[in-house]
Amino acid sequence: MKFEECVAIKAPIAKVFAMYADVGSWKLWDPDVQSSTIEGPFVSGALGNLQPTKGPKAKIVFKEVVPNSSFTVESKLPLCVMRFEHELSEVDGQTLAVHRVIFEGVLSPVFGRLIGSQIKKCLPHTLGGLKRAVEM
Repeated sequence: MKFEECVAIKAPIAKVFAMYADVGSWKLWDPDVQSSTIEGPFVSGALGNLQPTKGPKAKIVFKEVVPNSSFTVESKLPLCVMRFEHELSEVDGQTLAVHRVIFEGVLSPVFGRLIGSQIKKCLPHTLGGLKRAVEM
């Protein structure tokens, strides 16, 4: 199961990526994040924690970080993996930010309906917050 939203941001890719790399500040632009941490630098393989405003605290793994391009975070659920993909590209002098949430595994249909439907509703607010924070 997959959900995806995108937004055009009037700022260079490097400025948007810098917001992503400042993991501890995600709560300032993402209304669905109460707190977020990373152990060490913003690189592939880093570990962290994410406390959503609704729901339990989750351990996260930064599976792939490609500077000024993308990053992917995964969190394990029972018999399911929840993956958050973030991609940046330049389109007509703006940065296009794409946020995608993917559920994979035996229980992905269950978690996709339970958690995914709420995440789908929140993605536009998250991207709107990112856009406002970067364009300030």
